[in-house]
Amino acid sequence: MSESSAEVVAHAASAAVAASAAGAAGGWRRATGIAGVAIGVVAAGAAAGVALERMTVGRGMRQKARLALDSAGPYGSLRGMPGKAFADDGTELYYEVDDVDPEAAPATGPRRRRLFGRKSPAPVTVVFSHGYCLNQDSWHFQRAALRGVVRTVHWDQRSHGRSGRGVAQARDEAVTIEQLGRDLKAVIDAAAPDGPIVLVGHSMGGMTVMALADQYPELIRERVVGVAFVGTSSGRLGEVNYGLPVAGVNAVRRVLPGVLKALGQQAELVEKGRRATADLFTGIIKRYSFASRDVDPAIARFAERMIESTPIDVVAEYYPAFNDYDKSEALAYFADLPVLVLAGVQDLVTPSEHSEAIADLLPDAELVLVPDAGHLVMLEHPEVVTDRLADLLTRTGAVPAGATVKGYGSTSTAQPG
Repeated sequence: MSESSAEVVAHAASAAVAASAAGAAGGWRRATGIAGVAIGVVAAGAAAGVALERMTVGRGMRQKARLALDSAGPYGSLRGMPGKAFADDGTELYYEVDDVDPEAAPATGPRRRRLFGRKSPAPVTVVFSHGYCLNQDSWHFQRAALRGVVRTVHWDQRSHGRSGRGVAQARDEAVTIEQLGRDLKAVIDAAAPDGPIVLVGHSMGGMTVMALADQYPELIRERVVGVAFVGTSSGRLGEVNYGLPVAGVNAVRRVLPGVLKALGQQAELVEKGRRATADLFTGIIKRYSFASRDVDPAIARFAERMIESTPIDVVAEYYPAFNDYDKSEALAYFADLPVLVLAGVQDLVTPSEHSEAIADLLPDAELVLVPDAGHLVMLEHPEVVTDRLADLLTRTGAVPAGATVKGYGSTSTAQPG
């Protein structure tokens, strides 16, 4: 269950406990009404902190604070040239391209000459894939830093962000990680049909990259010149306990698939329950997204907004895809490439041990473990992620050695594109 934040833990907890309560009460309406409150039963430590905060800060004040942060925060404001790709089932996939000034583009590097045997007019394109319950804006800091330096593509995975709802899912077909890999191929074909590519994936986005390699090894061999895996996993996700008691996690896992499916079929009622218990979700999201005590409140709110925008039925559709996920063997396709593996040491969603396992299978990869960082490390410590990513891009020839990646993603002067 390689979810990109607190969302799945929150929904898992609330769904399981709410289902039990619904059985006694005899109705889904009651279940969805108490869904948010049930989080406190399963995630006791986080809920206790939330409860203490709620005793000292009025609800109206919190609502005003959220509105102020939404209006003032620049996060997620960057936009590029829009485009659409279409998955093999017809799902519309939204992407944006940030092109580089042609005069600032690096000359064809030695790796590109070796790959193509001649000078290629196509620049290196860096393709960013986001995690579960997020969208392309989760790369805001890195996008801001790389603008004008390298050509980038940011896309929304199916049923997330501005992409369309999965057509196959409308026919009640399950989401699979393999499908996400094919979706990424469709985006690459549309947005970067030729030239070298660097693939960057966070959480589920990293799994998407691995699924791409598993199904299109010739693409990796012929065009990919570098890869970055951020807070992701190659398998064994069923062993993650999210910092919760083992007994509680096991109980939730036994009932969760069926309960989530049922709640997904009652999406409208569940969404009302989520809105009614937004304060509890805020605390849970922060706990599972970040580890630092001094996270910018605007950043925390930005993450919360992205997660809130993911409907419960999408959460339900995706959840089963992680149960049997294992792409360890696909990592072999990246063995001869520059690879960055980066994770937060205090990540409760995809623990840093999963990144270490990836690095063990790619012994030449650069492994970076960031202290005091949680699952959304690219938002929590953007300067570290951008710095290591810039170094990877330099090694691939995507960025000239003397280039300056501005501000390590600082948004203090960023303007909407």
